[in-house]
Amino acid sequence: MARFEHTVTVAPLDRGWFEEAAGLTVGLLDASREGRDGAVLLADGRAVDGLRLLKGRHLRSGARYGEVPASPGSGGAAGTAAEAVDGPAAHVSGAGDSSATLSSVVLRAWRPSHSVEVESLVVEDGMSLKVRLRLSEPRRPRAVELSLSGHQPGGGSLYRFSARGSADLAAWWAAMDRLPSAPPAARAPVAGRAVHRLAKARLTLTPRPAEDGSWRVTVALSVRGRWLLRPVGAVVLFFARGPVERGLREAAESAAAEWNTALAELTPLHGEALRAEIADALVNPDGPKAL
Repeated sequence: MARFEHTVTVAPLDRGWFEEAAGLTVGLLDASREGRDGAVLLADGRAVDGLRLLKGRHLRSGARYGEVPASPGSGGAAGTAAEAVDGPAAHVSGAGDSSATLSSVVLRAWRPSHSVEVESLVVEDGMSLKVRLRLSEPRRPRAVELSLSGHQPGGGSLYRFSARGSADLAAWWAAMDRLPSAPPAARAPVAGRAVHRLAKARLTLTPRPAEDGSWRVTVALSVRGRWLLRPVGAVVLFFARGPVERGLREAAESAAAEWNTALAELTPLHGEALRAEIADALVNPDGPKAL
């Protein structure tokens, strides 16, 4: 098994601000309604960008969302894979072409005081990716669970993989309440695993407070081969160790820089100003101050 690790320093996120922003976002969506042609409208009448109700009742279990209604007889890999989520293809570009792309989001649960669960499907170049996301206590988020699976129809086991991840937000905040001199949490609040026929991988994020109030987040990645391929995997990882370490470091540093930039722009906002900013981001995500 090979293990890679890198620690970055990021600006701290105020828990009160985070929960306020989450509550405002859920409130905006909970007050939304269905408009003409399935458009999802906020309470002020503006349409949420890129979101259209294609099937079912808005904010009810089983509702399916996408960008355009399904075309009768949509075929190919995209149309077939869409059935795995809920009904016909929701978004197909160039149906019948091997590069056809489908995007579909199905609402499995909308209970703002308890949980929100969505499932989505993307099919591109013959590869089908199914993602399921569950958020516990959305108004004051406590945990996020993510699972995904991918396969290429007819491609065999080498074209299949799965992954699962979770973020225990309560444990994250508890870790940040510890003294800087205290040892890091024994269990990483954020962890994920990926499985393929040839290898397994595990990724964790472990935070701890720094003396100056910032956060120190350690990103750890472990990879190992499976079954009889373990010796071969060990050789490959030996020669690939440098590029993998460099890739992990660059990805972590880039994510930290984006996090710091976003917080500097957004955290000064509270109350109605924050609500208006979130609403603007929902209707115009490419705007100059979008979340």
